[in-house]
Amino acid sequence: MNDLCLDSLLSPEGRALLDEVRGTAPAEELALATRLRREHPAELVSAALTQARLRERAAAKFGDEDARRMFFTANGVEQSTRTTVAAHRAARLRALGVTSVADLCCGIGGDAIAFARAGIRVLAVDRDPLTAEVARANAEALRLSALIEVREADVTRVDVSSYDAVFVDPARRGGRGRVFDPEAYSPPLSWAVATARAAPRAALKVAPGIPHEAVPAEAEAEWISDRGDVKEAVLWFGTEPGLVRATLLPGPRELRGRGLPDPPVRPLGRYLYEPDGAAIRAHLVAEVAEEVDGGLIDGTIAYVTSDAHHDSPYATAYEITDRLPFNVKKLKALLREREVGVLTVKKRGSAVEPEELRRKVLPKPHGSHAVTVFLTRVAGAPTMLLGHPA
Repeated sequence: MNDLCLDSLLSPEGRALLDEVRGTAPAEELALATRLRREHPAELVSAALTQARLRERAAAKFGDEDARRMFFTANGVEQSTRTTVAAHRAARLRALGVTSVADLCCGIGGDAIAFARAGIRVLAVDRDPLTAEVARANAEALRLSALIEVREADVTRVDVSSYDAVFVDPARRGGRGRVFDPEAYSPPLSWAVATARAAPRAALKVAPGIPHEAVPAEAEAEWISDRGDVKEAVLWFGTEPGLVRATLLPGPRELRGRGLPDPPVRPLGRYLYEPDGAAIRAHLVAEVAEEVDGGLIDGTIAYVTSDAHHDSPYATAYEITDRLPFNVKKLKALLREREVGVLTVKKRGSAVEPEELRRKVLPKPHGSHAVTVFLTRVAGAPTMLLGHPA
């Protein structure tokens, strides 16, 4: 999409076309496009159909109601924050007393929308002209223009001194895909940290794989998961320096680091606990182990074991029924004997790909029983653990 296409989509003709193509199945697109091009410019028809597809993809992040009113670019859908995560972050800022925020590298405006809905006045800045226009269109579409000012500018040259807080979401993708070096972000993490240090409050969105040693001493580090899927890490300034936390959504549920030593390695018990990914990324497996009165099955593996069943929001419990040395033939025979038709394969500390193993041991699923297989190491030995959710 370009600026001309966006302007056309914002026109009465474009909006009517968007309504008409909504929900079109891929198999029906060609026939519909052929018919519509008899009455509308071909470029506008193509733009409307593309926008309809983007809105369908965006619904997973923004919800159906917002997604069908908003405007998107392909990169915008890919890189925007999920609404649940953005709302959590906005609620935290609001609870800190923030009433105005400079949203730097705002993208299509997902975070700006969450801030505005929390009652926070927003300056949303992006250097890309089309992205800034899309952000402005989204603020208008959701009737939040009174709280969101969108500015096309280089974020490194914007004066943010009059705002209560700064939020920075640097671009973490380049021409070759994801960027893993924080100094290769655009703008670099060092610039974002310097900007955060100068603000009363700040939140920097970073990749969940950020090395812990890259977290500044005066920052709080928060890893966030949504329904078990790790979404991002946030470096907070002006909150609790040195704190590490894992936040699980919905909820939110919060596990705070207490500086515990690594859990001991102990014999495999009746139950295996799989910590939430946010707890693992935050290096809070020891806190999870303490909650379930457990230890590690291996000093290098983030699986916790215990003899007792404990309900914990920070880990999923499985009752273990079998422990086998890694052997594909034995596993296949056991699954056949037990009439397993549904197989879930999880791995940690194993080079075996779950899909490859599933094809080998259950080529033609039949049977009514379900089993979860963990490919892992126990006390250093490659091991298969069989069980089911407790």
